[in-house]
Formats: sequence, structure tokens, C-alpha cells
Amino acid sequence: MKIAVIGGTGLIGSQVVKNLSTAGHEAVPHSKSTGVDIIGGQGLDEAVAGAGVVVNLTNSPTFDEASLAFFRTSMDNLLAAARRGGVGHFVILSIVGVDQVPELDYYRAKALQEKILVAGPIPYSIVRATQFMDFMDAVLSWTADADTVRLPATPIQPIASEDVADAVAEVAVGAPLNGIRNIAGPEVFPLDELGRITLSHKGDSRTVVTDPTAGMFAAVKGDVLTDKNARLAPTHYADWLS
Repeated sequence: MKIAVIGGTGLIGSQVVKNLSTAGHEAVPHSKSTGVDIIGGQGLDEAVAGAGVVVNLTNSPTFDEASLAFFRTSMDNLLAAARRGGVGHFVILSIVGVDQVPELDYYRAKALQEKILVAGPIPYSIVRATQFMDFMDAVLSWTADADTVRLPATPIQPIASEDVADAVAEVAVGAPLNGIRNIAGPEVFPLDELGRITLSHKGDSRTVVTDPTAGMFAAVKGDVLTDKNARLAPTHYADWLS
């Protein structure tokens, strides 16, 4: 099967392409570097031509209000090209709890992406993942200074990017879900505790201060970024760190 992976050169996309290719599928990565512009529309018809499945793993360059326009335009363009090309299955990667954090512009933008897909003309699948283990360093950097890192105690259920790629590839070759599949890591941590574990593993002597107002995840109420009923991935955080 030919599968067009839009955003196929990124963290998740490159792994999805590798997984699909190893399984014997014709997985073709597309991105700006290959001449595909999902905002301007250039190269989209060629990218999806002959593909039975489109997997959209592109991401907004910003997390602010501009991300709403990015997902609206990119999804409109991709769905139109996929319809013209006769694509039978459209897959996106989203976030567990994305529709429950309207305070965050980026989460509202990802929720909009889902709504556009659901309302579109093509059978679809949405894979929602919890927070990537791979992004923990970035999370620490948002609220760090020379001596401390400030983090809220928001419950997080981190998942390895490799496990996310496995799940996306599995969904891509299956029948359209016309719904959502949640995937999550096997353990839940308060974000501040996850920060302490990460710094300790790295030999970083900075202190993690629990601050309910610090960083993007301060806007998250309760445990909406976790899901005990999700399909649990195999990789534990300690093993991933090692």
C-alpha cells in the first residue's frame, strides 16, 4: 500500500516511515524540504497521488494563537488534495485531553484540527497521545534559571516517541477508526516529580520548585492529560532515560 506521510521527516514522521517501509508498504515522506507546502498548497496533489492513506504529522511552528490559522489552512488544503486524489483513509496525531484545555491556544488549535477532519469527506482516524518523553528537556527549559526549575504538579503520563510511531503506523494500515484511539505511557507522574527524576539522571544539581503557576502546563486542571483506559505503551520512563 502507498502511504503519504506528510511531515514525514520529523521526530514521529521519520519513525513512522521507517516502520511502514519495514512492514513492506510504500511509505513516502513529504515536507517542505521535499517541495510540499501545506499552507500554500504547492506539491500537495503530487504528494497524495496514488496513495491509499494520508498520515498528517505536520505541526504548527508556534504554540500561540497563530497555530489556529496554521491547522485550519493546512487541514483544508490537505483534505481537498486527498479528496481529489481519491484517498480512502486520513490519519492525524493529536493529544490526549486536547479538548479539555481551552485555556491553551495550541490545544484549541489541535482540537480544531480534529473537528475539521471529522467534518471532512474522508474516512479518518485520530491517534491521541500523551506527552512525549522526548520533550521533557524542553519543558524543563521553559521555567529554568541557573539554580532552579519551576514546575506545576500536573499529572503527566509520558510516552516514548518510538511507541507513538508504532501506534500511528498500526492505525495507518488498518481500517479507518472514524473515531479516536488514545495511547499513553505506562506510568503517571506529577510533572514536578518527573522533572526531579530527569535532573537527577543527568547529574543536574538544580532544584525543582513546585509552582502551580509555572509554564504551559499550569493551565491544565486535574488529570486530563492522562488516561487510565488508553492503550498503554511498553516503554517506562526510567528505561527510556537509560
